[in-house]
Amino acid sequence: MMLNTLSLHHTAWGYVAAAWSTTGLWELTFPLSTPEAAKSSLLSLVSTEATGKAVNLLDQELKAYFIGKLTTFTTVVDWNGYTPFRTSILRYTAAIPYGEVRTYGEAAMAVGTPQAARAAGGALHNNRTPIIIPCHRVLGANGSLVGFGGGLDMKSALLKLEKQPV
Repeated sequence: MMLNTLSLHHTAWGYVAAAWSTTGLWELTFPLSTPEAAKSSLLSLVSTEATGKAVNLLDQELKAYFIGKLTTFTTVVDWNGYTPFRTSILRYTAAIPYGEVRTYGEAAMAVGTPQAARAAGGALHNNRTPIIIPCHRVLGANGSLVGFGGGLDMKSALLKLEKQPV
């Protein structure tokens, strides 16, 4: 997969960097406190600055999301590089409505593998585009906050933004 550009987005929560392929959004960071911190986590992938309609759309969507004004992203995600199982879990997760949550078990069941809750968690652990694919909306079997690449404080904050009790 050829990644060719990088974009930086300043949101109400901090700086978010994005890596782009020719197909769409490849990877996204969680909000970080400085532009350097956000960019440095993706600089090993690409260094050329991204521009264009897709970058502008992501910028608008991220800004609106982090102030509670956007509930659905339309930015195109590049699904290449995921296994079929991971793709199915990530697509299921992408369809979880804003302000709602599911469990890892529900995700596994929804894609036809009811015994694969842990594997569903592994698939979400490998989500390259958090926020856009809202893995923060997936909880443990008892509704607990578990396993999140951005840390449980970030998961809790995102759910609070979406008005979910945590």
